[in-house]
Amino acid sequence: MKYIGKGYLYETHLHTSEGSACAGSTGAEIAAAYAAAGYTGIIITNHFFYGNTAVDRTLSWREWVEGFCKGYENAKAEGDKLGLQVFFGWESGYGGPEFLVYGLGKEWLLQHPQIRDASVAEQLQLVHAGGGIVVQAHPFRKAWYIKKIELFPEEVDGVEGYNASHSSFTKKEEDRHVQWNDQAAAYAREHHLPLTSGSDQHNTEMLWGGMVFPEKLKDIHDFTEAVLSNRAICLLDGVNSQEVVSG
Repeated sequence: MKYIGKGYLYETHLHTSEGSACAGSTGAEIAAAYAAAGYTGIIITNHFFYGNTAVDRTLSWREWVEGFCKGYENAKAEGDKLGLQVFFGWESGYGGPEFLVYGLGKEWLLQHPQIRDASVAEQLQLVHAGGGIVVQAHPFRKAWYIKKIELFPEEVDGVEGYNASHSSFTKKEEDRHVQWNDQAAAYAREHHLPLTSGSDQHNTEMLWGGMVFPEKLKDIHDFTEAVLSNRAICLLDGVNSQEVVSG
């Protein structure tokens, strides 16, 4: 299946095996799959230092960051060959709640080692000071590693209202949890927070999540501005490549 809808489709939440221990595909493999599926661009969001990282935490900060960025760099190299835009982000974890960080890059990480140990509030302050944004990922997901549901409506810039790993038609029926998306979208609207949508992809099997914009994005900063200003024309929830859920 290939996305043939109107607008420009971007994946906002995916993992590669170079950076996330739970991922099964490399950055290059992921990029090739998304290019073939008709996506305009993808954002690599591997698990950060205290999440399910695949990079050795005993390395120096510079060495760890270099290893952490490999998935993005490999995806971008392949994306450049195939005409697929590839942007950088990450997913930070706090023993349950997880946050997607957009708008900052490798050099910023190298210059801000304090982000490694930052609390939720400290993270937001650092990210904002650097020009980035923080979106809470799948806030109502229930899983073994999530001790309790914690919400941060006053701290975050947005909410992942639709996570296709909860609802994609490619998932077995018993593995779907559409209610988690319904709760997240309702929560975001209640608090007047921008909605995002992503697949939480870990391999090359498309889950068909993402955000559709009326124009091609220039860079990751254009993406963050587009999220904050609600420029997406629709959010894919993984039901299929055509049906969308309005933002």
